[in-house]
Amino acid sequence: MTPSLLSLLRKVDTPTVCNAIEVAQGKRGFDQFTRGTMQCSAPDEPAIVGYARTAKIAAIHPPTEPADVIRARRMAYYKYMAEAPKPSVAVIEDVDYPDCIGAYWGEINTTVHKGFGMSGVVTNGVMRDLGDLPDGFPVVAGSIGPSHGFVYIREIDTPVSVFGLTVSPGDLIHADRHGALVIPEDVIVQLEAAIQKLLVTERIVLDAARQSGFDFETFETAWAEFEKARV
Repeated sequence: MTPSLLSLLRKVDTPTVCNAIEVAQGKRGFDQFTRGTMQCSAPDEPAIVGYARTAKIAAIHPPTEPADVIRARRMAYYKYMAEAPKPSVAVIEDVDYPDCIGAYWGEINTTVHKGFGMSGVVTNGVMRDLGDLPDGFPVVAGSIGPSHGFVYIREIDTPVSVFGLTVSPGDLIHADRHGALVIPEDVIVQLEAAIQKLLVTERIVLDAARQSGFDFETFETAWAEFEKARV
C-alpha cells in the first residue's frame, strides 16, 4: 500500500471503497463486508485503515483457566498489538455474540491501543466511555454498554468473524460508521485509480442533479453517460 493510497483511503468512506473494489475487479458481486448495523464511536472522523491484528474475547462467564494463564495471554495480546506493522487495526470477535456484555473497548483500552500506534478497532462486541475515548481512534462496534463483565482474551492471531465478515490476520481493513470490509490483495495496485475513476463517474449525475433547472430530460442524459462509464 503506497502512501498516496493510504491517504486516499482515509479520506473516502467505506461504501466508496466497496464500489471502487468492484470497479477494480470489473464486475459486481464483491461481498467481503459486514452485515447489519454497527455503532461508531466517532462517525465524523476519518476512516479506519490498516492491516488486521485479530483476537477473540469473552465476558459473560469468568475464565476457567488458571489466572496465570489468562494473565500471560493478556500480556501476549498487548505485545502482539504493540508490535503490529503499521498501519494496523484491531479486529476483535466477542464469542458471546449476539449476547455480548463485556465492554472491552473503553477509555483505557482505546488509549492504550492508540498509544501503540494503531488506527482503530472493529468488533462485534461492546464499547463504553463514550465522550472519554481518545480522538483519532474510532471504534466500530456491535453495541454500547456499561459493564466489562468478566472480559478476557480467548485467542490471538487467528481468523475471526465480525458481523458476517471473516477477517484473517494481515488482511487490509477499511471501516467507518457504515461497517467494515476486507480489501482483496489482488486489487490493491489498481485501487487508487479505481477510487478516482469512481469519484469522477459519480460527478456526472451529482453535478447535473445540483444544477438549477434539473429535470427528467437532464437526468436521462446524465444517467446514460453515467451508465457508460460505470461497471
